[in-house]
Amino acid sequence: MTTTLLKLDALRQLLTLLLALWAATGWAALPAEIDGKPLPSLAPMLEQVLPAVVNVSTVNQIAASDHPLLRDPFFRRFFAIPDRQRESQSLGSGVIVDAERGIVLTNHHVVEQADAIRVTLHDGRRLDAQLVGSDPETDIAVLKVSADALTDLPLADSDALLVGDFVVAIGSPFGLAQTVTSGIVSALGRTGLGIEGYESFIQTDASINPGNSGGPLVNLRGELIGINTAILAPGGGNVGIGFAIPVNMVRAVVDQITTHGAVRRGRFGVAVQDLTPELAGALGIEVFRGAVISTVDPDSAAERAGLRPGDVVVAVDGRPVSNAADLRTRIGLLRAGSELEVELLRKGKTRQLRAKVDDPYADFIPGEQISPALDGALIGEVTRRERRRQAQFVAVGPLRPESPAWLSGLREGDLILSANRVAVGSLRELKRALGKAGGLYSLQLIRDGQVLQLSRR
Repeated sequence: MTTTLLKLDALRQLLTLLLALWAATGWAALPAEIDGKPLPSLAPMLEQVLPAVVNVSTVNQIAASDHPLLRDPFFRRFFAIPDRQRESQSLGSGVIVDAERGIVLTNHHVVEQADAIRVTLHDGRRLDAQLVGSDPETDIAVLKVSADALTDLPLADSDALLVGDFVVAIGSPFGLAQTVTSGIVSALGRTGLGIEGYESFIQTDASINPGNSGGPLVNLRGELIGINTAILAPGGGNVGIGFAIPVNMVRAVVDQITTHGAVRRGRFGVAVQDLTPELAGALGIEVFRGAVISTVDPDSAAERAGLRPGDVVVAVDGRPVSNAADLRTRIGLLRAGSELEVELLRKGKTRQLRAKVDDPYADFIPGEQISPALDGALIGEVTRRERRRQAQFVAVGPLRPESPAWLSGLREGDLILSANRVAVGSLRELKRALGKAGGLYSLQLIRDGQVLQLSRR
């Protein structure tokens, strides 16, 4: 018992001495260096990166709801009650990639249907942003701001990434601006998640939360490698599974948006499915990664290149194809008119074929050639099967956001049935209908299988 008490007394004396040393000298703090070398830190890199990261806020005007009668459009029209509006605000992140031109990248879903977009810089400046264009299929949006002394991020080569590389995510989770989290690349080329139309995500365990959307994922050199876009959150919180759009995919989309105001995807003309072990056995091949061609459209780029049903595509432009989603993404990101080299297996033998992606809008014309009201859109004639017969329609191609055509309510893929209450089935009829009325006042069109009526006051 005496021995135990002596040991406890000695321990108390030692703790008292250590506390005294800590209070006097700060001995418990981490040393600034070890063996004359400073401790590793991300601070120098972040000092260069953070000025290029911005907050993106949007304002949406939505109808206010009061008494149920006030929600009835007939009641409001009958008593001439004006529509009441209130603002809805959302918050995301963005990154400056071209300081000279003021180009800012963010997610499409951050700015979708926004009536106003504002960007807050690292130094506190708040700027109005113009939407140059966006692509919902890849969830990329391009903004433009006008300001001096901007800082941008250099772009890395995301194809050079390896699983295990260290990465840093920056953004405004829950409105907490300039939040930095770190992790590693957990996986590459994630597809089939159903988040976007074209998927080849970088997966990371760096914490990504609501508000991080549109912010940068950077490597330890401070180069942009991806745009943070989504998380897997079964319980509603971060579980260390986040996804970013690779910068090489972003670069291809941004180039088209800044050139055309929209993405003009080519058409290849095939339907594909995953290569399963069962299919590989049936086809008599020993490859288990690739995409099987199930159908080839007549007179398509794929048919002209020589592809056939049953072919197994294993590589495009020298890069291996892992599955059907990978092939769809690879081709879907190609600009219309692009050439590609397809490596495939047919009856157990390897073949190399060259193809040129069709431009589905090759015969469309700029809308301003028809009417100033259609400026900013590509307009053309298409043939569709309608009620068991072939019918010709006037179709709307890619549009430039905030252009006269866009502000008229037109969207890509619309089929115009009538203009100013005059039925139209050709560009000549559309031009005549708009010319007689001296402008565009009403449109009837088909969108997503539904007939809509648009009118301008």
